[in-house]
Amino acid sequence: MENRADISPPTSEEVIRQLTEQVAALKLQVAWYEEQFRRAQQKRFGASSEQTHPDQLTLFNEAEAEADPKAPEPTVETVTVQRRKKAKGEREAKLANLPVETIHYTLDETEGVCPDCAGPLHAMSTEVRRELKIIPAQVSVVEHVRHVYSCRCCEQTGMRTPVVTAPMPAPALPGSLASPSMLAHVIHQKYVNSLPLYRQEEQFRQWGIDLSRQTMANWLIAASERWLVPLYDLFHTKLLAQDHVHADETTLQVLREPGRSAQAKSYLWLYRTGRGAAPDVVLYDYRTGRGSEHPEAFLTGFTGYLQTDGYSGYARLKGVTQLGCWAHARRKFHEAVQATPPAQRAQTAAAEGLALCNALFEVERRWKEATAEERHAARLEESQPILDRMAAWLEGQRARVLPKGLLGTAITYCTNQWPKLTAFLQDGRLEIDNNRSERAIKPTVIGRKNFLFSNTPRGARASAVLYSIVETAKANRLKPEAYLQYLFEQLPQLPNLQDAAALEKLAPWSPALPITCRLF
Repeated sequence: MENRADISPPTSEEVIRQLTEQVAALKLQVAWYEEQFRRAQQKRFGASSEQTHPDQLTLFNEAEAEADPKAPEPTVETVTVQRRKKAKGEREAKLANLPVETIHYTLDETEGVCPDCAGPLHAMSTEVRRELKIIPAQVSVVEHVRHVYSCRCCEQTGMRTPVVTAPMPAPALPGSLASPSMLAHVIHQKYVNSLPLYRQEEQFRQWGIDLSRQTMANWLIAASERWLVPLYDLFHTKLLAQDHVHADETTLQVLREPGRSAQAKSYLWLYRTGRGAAPDVVLYDYRTGRGSEHPEAFLTGFTGYLQTDGYSGYARLKGVTQLGCWAHARRKFHEAVQATPPAQRAQTAAAEGLALCNALFEVERRWKEATAEERHAARLEESQPILDRMAAWLEGQRARVLPKGLLGTAITYCTNQWPKLTAFLQDGRLEIDNNRSERAIKPTVIGRKNFLFSNTPRGARASAVLYSIVETAKANRLKPEAYLQYLFEQLPQLPNLQDAAALEKLAPWSPALPITCRLF
């Protein structure tokens, strides 16, 4: 049996060492909690903008962030004050494409006399005041009356009487009151203006029309499935033929999915073409989950560059070069800076990481309007050295920071994503971030609470198709409502909705579209 007398008590040095380690661990834990508290306070009360004020941080590499190697060396110190001047004719340019109603104000015969000598007055000049006039929406009933003809001669002498019926355009939704303009208006209000169907129901009631939200929901689903799915499939084919695609995803709640609870999360996946692509396509795809099988199925046949926010669900795609997002990387450093006490921000490692990210974005701003070839050369000359410095900085910081802290999270993200974050150097057409897809998915996030008829997968799929049509129209500088009305006028007249050539003439990028659909 072990003799307790043989167990010697810890020495004072060991006790001090254990207590020192315990205090250090507790300090790290307290620092983590303080960081989380400041982050929560910033999210609750602080500004949401991620812009870095030029005077906010004075950093070790300010010269690197601000330097422009192509700027000429001044011979004397100069001070330049820039003031924005209103462009001449700016108001006229804004009003150039609007119809003009002119009202003339003249003097009648009794008033057109000189107040001094009573002689006749003549028109010397005019004064013009311009105003914007709004014409409130009006709803009217359109009756389509088809005339039927027969031959009187044959009626009297012939064996049969031929009957000829005047041609009439096919309706958008047979058996319903929905005209092309009505369908376009309801879709535009919901998917462009994020106006829920129940509010549209109230609006129609104010106009004296009893139109229920259920009826409008049925119209939207029927219009999507009957006419717009073939156009959506054409968009999908165009997207897969590109060599640079952006992707993102956001949650969507569908209440009545078979075998799933009402609280289960579904997803709306976004895919859109890259910068400078022709045509410009924006597509949404409704799926019940966030698994990698969904982008794998949707992007079957696509090869090229795929830019995402770093989500691992895209990793299984074959024949694809993954691109990362520096906006996400920068955001993590920005959060770490914001969670630091204001007096200490300029001296923190998080501020150093943020400054390196800012230097990369500054290069992009300078070469934003350049050609792809010029931008590629500039990146190799200016961005590559910044990336080299950042790689060394990340390696040096990894052992110094708390892995679970905000700065540690930012460093881990950059380290794990490094091959994707540096892939933009391969081609000048590629973008440094995935903001292009985030901008495209924002309308669905804003209107997410308005998915009142997404009780079933049918409604969710209809929403994905309708969002795809309106956002692709906007990306190609069309007026969504006018374009939708044109589609619902033309698509029902096509003898075959699988005719790719006929659909191509109706696509948002088609030169055959009427001028009334285009923005100027």
